[in-house]
Amino acid sequence: MRWVVTGATGMLGVDVVDVLRAAGEDVSALGRADLDVTAAQECRRAVDGADVVVNCAAHTAVDAAETEEGAAFAVNAVGARNLAVAAAAAGARLVHVSTDYVFDGTATEPYPVHALPDPRGAYGRTKAAGEWAVAASGADALVLRTAWLYGAHGACFPRTIARAGAERGALSVVDDQVGQPTWSRDVARLALDLVAAGAPAGTYHAVSAGRCSWHQFAAAVLASAGLERVALEPVTSAQFVRPAPRPAFSVLDTSQLAAAGVEPIGPWRERWELAAPSVLG
Repeated sequence: MRWVVTGATGMLGVDVVDVLRAAGEDVSALGRADLDVTAAQECRRAVDGADVVVNCAAHTAVDAAETEEGAAFAVNAVGARNLAVAAAAAGARLVHVSTDYVFDGTATEPYPVHALPDPRGAYGRTKAAGEWAVAASGADALVLRTAWLYGAHGACFPRTIARAGAERGALSVVDDQVGQPTWSRDVARLALDLVAAGAPAGTYHAVSAGRCSWHQFAAAVLASAGLERVALEPVTSAQFVRPAPRPAFSVLDTSQLAAAGVEPIGPWRERWELAAPSVLG
């Protein structure tokens, strides 16, 4: 099959391209310099002849989106629509990456795929709009919501924590936000598995099993980096105010994957231990 990957120079995009090529797939990797997803004509030309389009292009600066919502909307919603319409016209399957930020984070049980989106910030609003646009396009689309993403090819929480711990010797990390740390390479493999399995169009949650707080994840990162002696203080979100609201509960239910005949991603701690050497480098 011929695959087109947008956002191919980002953390997830690089891993998607690597995983697909390792599997022997024909891949066209398009970064921001190669394709402006906000331009409908460019999208149509880019996906012509493709069998599968994987949209990793996104405006992911969560805090900046609060004052740049128009720019975020252009990529996360208009760009998603352009690629979905282009994929539908080309007869290609679309894999569109979304986020836990489409939810308000007030749940106490894992969010099922059919839970009603209720974003609290600009980033979540634009990603929810992108999901809606993909659904309305008529494209044969798989929407993959992921969360707490980390990887070897971009800025991410583990590298920030390891660097800060080595420099400062003491850190404060929030312990009242709970989620599922997820390796970008696992999301890339899951995208390939869903397409290979002929999974029905719809929404799937692409996250590791289990759950932890940011504080617990930071402790695991420091242990992997050989920095166990770094003092790690738990703090509340109220003590660490950011421009954009963060979901307090970002645990996503993955049972839809088993129903599609695809193995879910394993426990977050096991996946982190496997990923740590490449992520921390």
